[in-house]
This record gives sequence, structure tokens and C-alpha cells, in this order.
Amino acid sequence: MDDLTQLNYELNNFVATLTLNSPPVNALTRTLNDELTMALDRISEMDEVRVVVLTGAGKVFCAGADLKGRASVIKGPGDLPAHSRRTRECFHAIRECAKPVICAINGAALGSGVAMAASSDILIASEKASLGLPEVDVGLLGGCRHAMRLFSHSRLRRMMLTGMRVPGAELYRLGIVEECTTPEDLMPKALEIAATIASKSPVSTRMGKHTLNVIEDMSLRDGYRYEQDMTALIGKTDDAKEAQRAFAEKRAPVFTGH
Repeated sequence: MDDLTQLNYELNNFVATLTLNSPPVNALTRTLNDELTMALDRISEMDEVRVVVLTGAGKVFCAGADLKGRASVIKGPGDLPAHSRRTRECFHAIRECAKPVICAINGAALGSGVAMAASSDILIASEKASLGLPEVDVGLLGGCRHAMRLFSHSRLRRMMLTGMRVPGAELYRLGIVEECTTPEDLMPKALEIAATIASKSPVSTRMGKHTLNVIEDMSLRDGYRYEQDMTALIGKTDDAKEAQRAFAEKRAPVFTGH
């Protein structure tokens, strides 16, 4: 990960921390977009990583699309569709990362920042955090479809039509984030949850996340059938057998990821 310039990478005890670092407000530049996609694709195939914590440097998580750099990216025919495709794939890279992604929202997450949060698996917010869709003020649309996974019909439309921001405490009240912490406690709490996930069988967490992604839009019958089939596959792994032995022997399991 030495080739990253706007994304910081740190690995500790199977937990990879990715920190958006595109000053001053971590706008989603083309560089940051491509580096985040690349890093998550790499992490999907890195056995030394079992869970990811995604956060932002400074006081802002992500202020949205890089409007100032838009002119340098979109210059001629074909540039806008290509730009839109790259942006879509960045968010899909979070959702489709083989490892669970915990989003530690340290400050404002606007537009693209909302899409990043909504594409993650577990969300935690600081008291300084907020989610918002301010694109109405600059003649654009943002991550509304992603935000639909988080907010109710009325709240989402109010956010999109007025540009209102929803603060961390309200996000917790609405059940959108797992916890609203002080700024100082945000990363320790995120890393605490990450450590718990990292202690589980990596094959189970990987296949579990994949299953949840697949069945999200399925009917009850088809979704549960798929889940049962995946359960049968997980049950045949070495890690599942080790978990059952450890349970019977009243000891901590030792997982290998196979």
C-alpha cells in the first residue's frame, strides 16, 4: 500500500484502518476515488486483513464530490460517463469488499460521504458527525439511492430537498449508527468492534457478508434458501469444525481461514 497518496493504510492485529486524507475536507477526488477502490480490492485478497475500519482525517469524514477538480476530469465526450462509472465502483468496492467494513464517521459525511457510509457494514458516529445531501444547492444530485438504505422516505426527501444535515445523536436515535461517541472515543469503539470481528472465523465473516449482500433484495423464500445453502457450505470448512471442537472442549478456537 506504499503507492497510496490520499488514503492512509495501517494494519494491526488483522484490522486494516483506511483513513481518507484529501485535505482540507476529504473531498472525493479522482485520486482518492481510485485509491480507495484499489485498496479495498487488494484487501479482499489479503489474508492478513480480516476487517476494515474506514474513517477520515481531520474534522470532516468526506465533504462529497470534488467540485473544484470536476473540470479537470470532465473535459470532453465520454468523460462524464467514465467519471460516473468510477464513482459507482468506488462505493461498490466498499459494499463488495470481502472483509467487513466499519465506518467510523468522525465529521460531516456529505453526498459521496453518505454513499460511503451506506455502503459499509457497521456505522459508528462521533458527536461531531453528520450525514447530509447538499447537492440541491449546487444543481446536482448525490447518493440518494444509497441513503435510502439508511433513512425513511420522508427524512430522505427532506434531506435531499432542503440540504438538511442529520447530526450524530439523531443518527443514533434513528438507529442508523450503532453508537454516537465523543470524538475521542470514536476510533477506540470502532477498533473494539473490529477486534471482535477479527477474532471470529475469517471464512465465516467473509461468507456471511457475501450472503447478506446477495439476499438483501431477494424474497423471503429465495433469500432464506440461499442462506441455508451457504450455511451448509460454511459448515464443511475447517474453521467450522474447529469452532465446534473448541465449543465442546470449552476453549478459545484457533481459526485458519479455511
